[in-house]
Amino acid sequence: MSPTTTGIVGLAALVILIFSRMPVGFVMMLLGFVGFGYVVSVGAALNVVVKDIYDVFGSYNLTVIPLFILMGQIAYHSGISRRLFDVAYRFIGHWPGGMAIATIGACAGFSAICGSTNATAATMAAVTLPEMRRYHYHDTLAGGVVAAGGSLGILIPPSVIFIVYGIMTEQSIGRLFIAGILPGILLAVGFGLAVTIWAVLDPTVAPRGPRSTWKQRLASLTGLIETLLLFILVMGGLFLGFFTPTEAGAVGAFGTLVIAALRRTITLKRLWQALQESTRISCMILVIVAGATVFGHFLAVTRIPFDIANWVAGFNWPPPAIMALIILVYLVGGCFIDALALIMLTVPIFYPVVIDLGFNPVWFGVVVVMVTQIGVITPPVGVNVYVVSGVSSEIALEDIFRGVVPLLTALILCTLLMIPFPQLALFLPDLMR
Repeated sequence: MSPTTTGIVGLAALVILIFSRMPVGFVMMLLGFVGFGYVVSVGAALNVVVKDIYDVFGSYNLTVIPLFILMGQIAYHSGISRRLFDVAYRFIGHWPGGMAIATIGACAGFSAICGSTNATAATMAAVTLPEMRRYHYHDTLAGGVVAAGGSLGILIPPSVIFIVYGIMTEQSIGRLFIAGILPGILLAVGFGLAVTIWAVLDPTVAPRGPRSTWKQRLASLTGLIETLLLFILVMGGLFLGFFTPTEAGAVGAFGTLVIAALRRTITLKRLWQALQESTRISCMILVIVAGATVFGHFLAVTRIPFDIANWVAGFNWPPPAIMALIILVYLVGGCFIDALALIMLTVPIFYPVVIDLGFNPVWFGVVVVMVTQIGVITPPVGVNVYVVSGVSSEIALEDIFRGVVPLLTALILCTLLMIPFPQLALFLPDLMR
């Protein structure tokens, strides 16, 4: 077979094996090794696999991933995330769909101290699903809200996907973090509106909770202090240039641990659980990055990335139309490939095209993250849906997939707004200059 045909076969095999629910990182590594060995040589393939694994797991820049995940896990096991939900519920729990909106707000707040969509979905599923079910919220609404709200962890800084995109494209991770703030807020508001409309049209899916007194609301605000302190510490330090993203992750994790220790809400058992979960999630992400790197080198020798880039760039279309085509590729690909893996596979292909067309690389990073966010809650991959289903086995998987549909509509609309209004992503980063 020619190199191009080999690459196409490799891509088809990737989709088939992912459908079989094999771990995506190992699938990409295996196919990358076999494909590279076929096109070049087995010896060269062995060298590529060893070098890529070593480079990923030995990368100083990627140490920021386990640090931010550890920060989120300590926040969960010490009760910071639960107190954050209580604050949101006290203020808006009596609205139509109020507890679901409170869950979205808690997801947004937790994303600001976590950076991982999987960790956010798992944390919020454990914290908020029992509460919503206790107030007789329908499983479809409750599961869909947690799965979609957890996807905010991709967009709201500190985001693991932004870190990987910044490393791959040599863009400022700090600017990417700042660029995700306004779109993240916009998307959280969009999710809230979708829930409100759903609850108004069908009040049985989301009964209103009791109205809290202002005394109770003001008393609950103490639960917001830790999250604000951590957000100001991490994002303020990045914004003012006091420390790098890796240092920010270390400062955030240590700050979370100090807050938990001062409040005496963390025990050795809970700390051990946080360390175990952080290790598991971090290893999963790093294996995906390593596997995607190996598979990317295989695609490079097949010339497919360059052929696709030339094919897209060769259209005699205006730049917005070509960008729409690229976004369509991400929309379709996100339904079949994990978000992190999709970023690793496609950014080397489309990034040069986007730059040649004159688009801002920071804006493109935000758009790509928002589009791949769709894949986190759509079948067959829909990793957040599987995470929520795994945490709460009482809710059927198909109910969660049905529940994300209204919020998926809001996500698509917010993504489309980014194209005619790029300043939604660029306004805050431009203030850093």
